[in-house]
Amino acid sequence: MYYDKLIFEISKEGRKGFSLPKSEFTSHKLENELLRKSDALLPEVSELDVVRHYTNVSFKNFGVEKGFYPLGSCTMKYNPKVNEDIASMSEFNMHPYQPLESVQGTLEIYYETQKILSELSGLHTYSLNPYAGAHGELVGLMIMKKYHMDRNDLLRTKVIVPDSAHGTNPASAVVAGFESIEVVSNSDGTVNIDSLKELLSDEIAGIMLTNPNTIGMFEKDILEIAKLVHDAGGLLYYDGANLNPILGLARPGDMGFDIMHINLHKTFSTPHGGGGPGSGPVGVVEHLVKYLPSPVVKKVDDKFIIEDTNDSTIGQVSHFYGNMGVVIKAYTYLLTVGKENMGNIGRFSVLNANYIKESLKDDYLLPIKGICKHEFVFDGLIDKSEHVTTLDVAKRLLDYDVHPPTVYFPLVFKESLMIEPTETESKDTIDEFIKVMKIIAEEARNTPDLVKGAPYNTVVKRLDEATAARKPLVKYRDLLE
Repeated sequence: MYYDKLIFEISKEGRKGFSLPKSEFTSHKLENELLRKSDALLPEVSELDVVRHYTNVSFKNFGVEKGFYPLGSCTMKYNPKVNEDIASMSEFNMHPYQPLESVQGTLEIYYETQKILSELSGLHTYSLNPYAGAHGELVGLMIMKKYHMDRNDLLRTKVIVPDSAHGTNPASAVVAGFESIEVVSNSDGTVNIDSLKELLSDEIAGIMLTNPNTIGMFEKDILEIAKLVHDAGGLLYYDGANLNPILGLARPGDMGFDIMHINLHKTFSTPHGGGGPGSGPVGVVEHLVKYLPSPVVKKVDDKFIIEDTNDSTIGQVSHFYGNMGVVIKAYTYLLTVGKENMGNIGRFSVLNANYIKESLKDDYLLPIKGICKHEFVFDGLIDKSEHVTTLDVAKRLLDYDVHPPTVYFPLVFKESLMIEPTETESKDTIDEFIKVMKIIAEEARNTPDLVKGAPYNTVVKRLDEATAARKPLVKYRDLLE
């Protein structure tokens, strides 16, 4: 079909979709090293061809605005259009070197966002500079490292990370110059206290946790964990990936955490994926404020200023104001929801997750019983006699226009199927998802080859995923070679 072709394949020599004015320059010589050795490989198409191309490509994409997106550990919630409208206002199209007097409104948004995040999390103050969640992790660990170095506590070179943690946790620890050591989890993914006690020593700089944990269970022993780590001289770092289910209901600062990052692009509704946009503000308790990265927005009398003269800071981690657009969207979202409704985010996300879990536990293996928070993990199908895998289920979901949940993570189960509905999804949508999951379970029992061969209705069928990951063909020229 014409619409399935690449734009290069519909190119016709001499076809144009534009008309440039005559050049005002008679000649302009470029250095030879700046010149191409051959013409650029560009399609020659009409304007209508271009419009149809991008329109049809958009139909092939999947996003939260197209259908249900229950991606575990990612909080893929809907981004209200008012957020985009506000962030796109011309008043925010500012130059980064503008005088502070001319950007007082933007600085006020930063200042107020910092205050709201502090109130929600129970930490003293925030820096909005980090560009993403993993960047926020790194910044938080840099603060942890500087804290110990300033105290001349140079033995503290290790950071404890649970075996069920997000992969960025140990990676961030190593990039920050620490050694990552693993603490064993209980069967429900919570930290094993006895294992933690064995690891604590004067070499431990801190521990990285998310609460609820990656299995979706709340760390009920968090106060004991905080006391053990603090008594050993370490700090507690909170991975904000799972903040959504406790918004307005519990605060990491009250649990004993010293440092945390928040994913504005998850919890506060900026869409994410494909590398951005993101923002990972880092908050700290009062005695760590001096280590926050520069610059810091402060209010002096009735004016907002940028302070970057602190000698104790870890330095600058981003350009100018960081990802300003993401901050504005988050601020809009926070004001729209309001303090009085913030707790409903956690309540409804927890309700949705438990409703799905209980509805599907007769068809999918539920290794952890009890009330979960925002997400939960199945260990594949209960009936494994036909050897239908979690990957098969995920591929079959595509035929029903549902984005698959996270698969094969966390690594504590062989056939992990990690489901996270957000508070923005209606009962109608969730009931339809439950229905589809039950249909697939029935197909797996009666017509397993149908599931194993999926997907059938997508533009691209089942791929050789190892080859696609290691040797991707991302350019048209690659297809010609």
